[in-house]
Amino acid sequence: MSQHQPHRGDTRDIDELPTSVWLTAQQDSRTQRTGRYLPAAIAHPGKMLPAIARHAIRAYTRPGDVVLDPMCGIGTTLVEAAHLGRHGVGIELEPRWAVLARANLQHAHTQGAEGAGTVYRGDARDADRIVNPELHGTARLLLTSPPYGPSTHGHVRSSRDSGNPGVAKFHTDYGHTAGNLADAPTDELVDAFTEILRSSLPLLADDAIVAVTARPWRRRGELVDLPAAVLAAGRAAGLVPLERCVALLAAVRDGDLVARPSFFQQNNVRAARTNGVPLACIAHEDVLVMAVSTDGSHERARCSEAPHTPFAERCLRASR
Repeated sequence: MSQHQPHRGDTRDIDELPTSVWLTAQQDSRTQRTGRYLPAAIAHPGKMLPAIARHAIRAYTRPGDVVLDPMCGIGTTLVEAAHLGRHGVGIELEPRWAVLARANLQHAHTQGAEGAGTVYRGDARDADRIVNPELHGTARLLLTSPPYGPSTHGHVRSSRDSGNPGVAKFHTDYGHTAGNLADAPTDELVDAFTEILRSSLPLLADDAIVAVTARPWRRRGELVDLPAAVLAAGRAAGLVPLERCVALLAAVRDGDLVARPSFFQQNNVRAARTNGVPLACIAHEDVLVMAVSTDGSHERARCSEAPHTPFAERCLRASR
């Protein structure tokens, strides 16, 4: 982790931040999840790669620390935190995924994971009101990912049926609860994500780190720079940029990259090249690392007994 010290008024562009590369796809996503997560987890269209979560948690926390994911989906952040002896607090809007996140946590505990965890169901823009005040001020790391563009959603199945040949798309649906940002325009997504970060501030410790994974994607051939938008949202929420990390979605074998692009990426790139546009497949996710501002402008509600009460006990009392 960079030793850069946060200061007010940090206006560096994304390309000016210290950069590191994470080897997070030496195994493909299916291999990383098989056995570690329940089979139903495959249905979520925008899962965080477990190795990315593990790397971030190891880099920015210590055993016993609390990790927050305000958009926790199937609970990848919480599961990986539990396996590493950290404790997790998650928020998930869609009831289906909240139930699955809790089930994945329970599955992790049956495999010997020692960290405790709790999942709240609700809109993360209300994180400070959703999460019990006993857990405020405890999280040393906020690790999350906003939903990506539709070109990265879901799975495909090819059909050899002569009557209906082609490709069928499935597992594309995040859900339809009011407030779901999966299909929101980029500007609306960034504004909402800023609200989520602001609302999460009371849950964070004074020296907390915020790490957000964001993959650039293409809309009608044009690159949507989601990482830069995430950085802007962080600044708007009062966070200070520290690092830009590159989490590889390709394996490194004998010095070469072995890319694992999705069907949607390959299809878009092939179509572009056919039309003379030299596009390449995206083989990484940006991880934007930020710090809570040190100017004291954000109040953090704390329960006086919280530092002296075991986290698991507080989770039991605070869970809904």
